Amino acid sequence: MTAKPIKVMRVIARMNVGGPAWQVSVLTRGLVPPDFDSTLVCGYVSDGEADFIALRDPELPCRQIEGLGRSVKPLDDLRAFVTLVRLMRAEKPDIVHTHTAKAGVLGRLAAIVARVPIRVHTFHGHVLHGYFSPRVTKAIVFIERLLARRTTALAAVGSQVRDDLLAANIGRPDQYRVVPPGVSIEGSHDKAEARARLGLPVNAPIALFVGRLTQIKRPDRLVEAFRAVLSEQPRAILAIAGEGDLLDETKAKAADLGDSVCFLGWQSDLSAVYPIADVVVLTSDNEGMPVTLIEASMLGIPCVTTDVGSAREVVLDERTGFVTSSESADIAAAVVRVLSNNEIAKTLGARAKEHAERNFGAPRLIDDYANLYRQLMAGYQGR
Repeated sequence: MTAKPIKVMRVIARMNVGGPAWQVSVLTRGLVPPDFDSTLVCGYVSDGEADFIALRDPELPCRQIEGLGRSVKPLDDLRAFVTLVRLMRAEKPDIVHTHTAKAGVLGRLAAIVARVPIRVHTFHGHVLHGYFSPRVTKAIVFIERLLARRTTALAAVGSQVRDDLLAANIGRPDQYRVVPPGVSIEGSHDKAEARARLGLPVNAPIALFVGRLTQIKRPDRLVEAFRAVLSEQPRAILAIAGEGDLLDETKAKAADLGDSVCFLGWQSDLSAVYPIADVVVLTSDNEGMPVTLIEASMLGIPCVTTDVGSAREVVLDERTGFVTSSESADIAAAVVRVLSNNEIAKTLGARAKEHAERNFGAPRLIDDYANLYRQLMAGYQGR
């Protein structure tokens, strides 16, 4: 008799453009019959947020429910919780796998009430610093500690993310699996073609930022660092692909730099954007394991990043790119090193591509979670 597929219900707060949405998309499409039966449940993106499904994967099958978005609103949260319980009781999944903080709370509580036997949560990063006040952060840590006791397995996107969570006494070491992101991206445009399409000069040195313009990403630091880059590389251009609540503020900060800073807005096809870059830059205060760095590395583009989260597990300092302090002068110096020496850039890029393809491919992500689910099911059925 053929074994029934393992039923997995995946819950994420909303599918805004970013690493968690990309990973959820890969897993939903990769874990399919006959071995798996996947259901994706998500909320709606907020006004001003880019919708991953609309921009990147419009055919992705998902069930969207009200109240499961980013904002914490007690009545909406209760409504979402009740809907999740009903869905789980109707679908009877073997595993509920939650992603992102709010979905992790509501989804795991609903799974407990619905008596789902196996509960998994992935930390794509954490909010232990840089997001909330100390009092709010303390409350979040308390909630995560309680939820970890009722979670079968915890996944972290990087070793540093796991270690930070363990240091906060969230979960036990034996509960954790480190499962790095997995992506699939192909550069279908050469540099000259990509730049021409976006109206950028073919021969200028270009640094690229891809991501949301929000406080945690520190676009102010990005502009400040690039201002220092221009003192050494006056022909350089900073291209910013993305929007967010700090878009207008960032434009104002960069206004005196004129055409040296180019705002590209949200781009649906990043494979046509990355090739414009000689270097990709990340200036965040906090990250999990940034998918932007992985995508750029897969295309052979060296990266400069602040030393946050598990970024240094993607960018190997002085080997595939540069990992710096959060000081804008240090970021600028690293960017200048790449832009001013083609041989260094080529060597870093080649190593980055090799490292990323070996460690961060989409097939590896799918295999990692498939193996984890099978192990958890075997343990449950063996009781």
